[in-house]
Amino acid sequence: MSRSAHPAGPRHADVLTEGHYTAPPTDLNALDAKVWSRTVTRGPEGVVSMGGIEVTRLAEEFGTPAYFVDEADFRARCRAWRDAFGTGADVFYAGKAFLSRAVVRWLHEEGLNLDVCSGGELATALAAGMPAERIAFHGNNKTEDEIHRAIEVGVGRVVLDSFQEIVRVSHIAERLGKRQRVQIRVTVGVEAHTHEFIATAHEDQKFGIALAGGEAAEAVRRALKLDGIELIGIHSHIGSQIFDMAGFEVSARRVVQLLAEVRDEHGVELPEIDLGGGLGIAYTSDDDPCEPHEIAKALSEIVTRECAAAGLRTPRISVEPGRAIVGPTAFTLYEVGTIKPLEGLRTYVSVDGGMSDNIRTALYDAEYSVALVSRSSDAEPMLVRVVGKHCESGDIVVRDAFLPADLAPGDLVAVPATGAYCRSMASNYNHALRPPVVAVDSGAARVIVRRETEEDLLRLDVG
Repeated sequence: MSRSAHPAGPRHADVLTEGHYTAPPTDLNALDAKVWSRTVTRGPEGVVSMGGIEVTRLAEEFGTPAYFVDEADFRARCRAWRDAFGTGADVFYAGKAFLSRAVVRWLHEEGLNLDVCSGGELATALAAGMPAERIAFHGNNKTEDEIHRAIEVGVGRVVLDSFQEIVRVSHIAERLGKRQRVQIRVTVGVEAHTHEFIATAHEDQKFGIALAGGEAAEAVRRALKLDGIELIGIHSHIGSQIFDMAGFEVSARRVVQLLAEVRDEHGVELPEIDLGGGLGIAYTSDDDPCEPHEIAKALSEIVTRECAAAGLRTPRISVEPGRAIVGPTAFTLYEVGTIKPLEGLRTYVSVDGGMSDNIRTALYDAEYSVALVSRSSDAEPMLVRVVGKHCESGDIVVRDAFLPADLAPGDLVAVPATGAYCRSMASNYNHALRPPVVAVDSGAARVIVRRETEEDLLRLDVG
């Protein structure tokens, strides 16, 4: 079938998509700089490149599906966050977004710290040479083995998430003959404007110790009495994919109020405050994220103002961007397989990946963009739903988007802004093999996480 022979779904302006009208873009060949990494360009023949390498060459060498990470962009974003907050604050990259030994080395070289939330993430950090004192260890249910190793290797801080953990960490530290620096994670009652599953600061959830009812104040009392831990500050995290700084203002005000209560009751001014991460990125043209310098200025002003009002010295601020650093630096490259037009509705475009390499659309109703990247096209836009190859009706990669009506099997399409959580949450559903992660920089590309093989899949199956 020729590229122009496919009957298509809706192809005219003002198409109804999931309850609201969306006008197709006027130029399907244009790349919105907000959602693509900084070295991504489209050449004269319409082939998209990252770091000077065309996607057709990348697909030929590394196959599809695959994640491609713009190393120069990643490093630039690390520096932007580091420089925005300066020497008077700490920036911890949230490793849960995406972690590998190469990423740890980039972070180390660019002067960022690292936040981990499992023994596996800690092991990766240590294997790649991140100094333990620059690591923070999170988690709502750390095992005794994880806590033991974290304290033994000398992590810079452990974030305490429950009353039980206060005692557990102290006892393990005493057995090791150490005094572990800790922060207490509090839930401040701020409802971030985000999906229910990624809003983390309201009381009805598993993370942290609530300010409401005095529980956080009681946690501080207990921590200050124990010999195995040194309480250095309060930690708060209000959610993910946040664009509005108002939630951080309310959170900071409530945390500073707790610091004032601690001073008044115990005569101690805790020296640190961690406001977490959760800053949003652009997945579509409609998203408008803040720049690091804007975030740093706003957070610093909020904390300084609230501390001045409470008569407190301004504590050292920490933040934990993960998605905001790695998210925009990568895209996932797919090959189009089958195309199924539904007259009057949309066209289903099936690719060679799916929910095993990006579960976020199915899990969170996450929105993404998509583009034809192996050639240009002057065809009319058609409304599409990009879906995967898995035996699941919810296997959706991009729920609603526009692609050229001459799209054909064998074309390459790319979904930008997939650096965060896609590889981290990838699975072997339907025994799919997880894709590789390839770092691209200045005309060179190298695998930093290799593609799984059938041998990898069968190695764990001992039956």
